[in-house]
This record gives sequence, C-alpha cells and structure tokens, in this order.
Amino acid sequence: MSFGRLARRDAAPPMSDINMTPLIDVMLVLLVIFLVAAPLMGAALRLDLPTSTQAEPAPAEGTQRLAIDAEGRLFWNDQALAPAALTAQLKALGRAQPQAEVQLSADRAVPYGTVATWIDALQGAGLSRVAFVTAPQGASSP
Repeated sequence: MSFGRLARRDAAPPMSDINMTPLIDVMLVLLVIFLVAAPLMGAALRLDLPTSTQAEPAPAEGTQRLAIDAEGRLFWNDQALAPAALTAQLKALGRAQPQAEVQLSADRAVPYGTVATWIDALQGAGLSRVAFVTAPQGASSP
C-alpha cells in the first residue's frame, strides 16, 4: 500500500493594494461633521445684556446690528470692526438708508460713556432709529 501526498497549494501572495473605500467613507463622514460644526464655533457673540420685563422682541427683518462686548470690541452685523471702519460704515448706511433701524446691544460691563459715544455716532451719520436690545427677565447669563 502506498501513501500518496496531497498537492500543496502555495500560500496566497500578500495583498499589496490598499482598500480605499473605508478610508474615503471615514473622510466623508469627518467632512460632514466639520461642515456642520464649523459655523457654530465662531458665530456666537457672548454679551451679558441687561434684563427687562417689559421689552418685547422686535422683528429683525431689515435691521442692522451694532454690538459692543465687555472688552469694548465693536461688531457690525456680527463682524468685528475697528472704530474708524465702523464710523465709515455708519455714514454709508445713513446716506443709503436714513430710515434704517439699528439694534444696539451693549454688554453690562460697557461704560455708559462708550454707549453714548456710539449713539452720537449713529445720530451723526443720520440714523435716528436706534433700538436697545435687552435679555428677557430670567434669562441666564452666558
């Protein structure tokens, strides 16, 4: 009786190609997460507004926003501006739309003199419709 040997198969050669599909899937998921989260990171302007029980929110359609934060930085429609650039922006708006409403948001820590200076600048630019923004009573501070 003779014993035969079974034919041996050679081992499979190592795979030299990288499967890109999982890498692309992970990359696309990370891209979507970044696209959703990026606008939320820098859009929040933190102001500690004074509170009021009688103020009612006004519609913000067609209004311009001027904000002064606790450090005295100026924001025109949520974009930081230097005082000279803001003055030029106010004058341009006063010439183009003298009836435009400007909503003024000032942090509690901003001195009254600073707020009064910018109210004067608004009136000097020909903008007389100024609304003061307050937080509703009981709103939490940021």
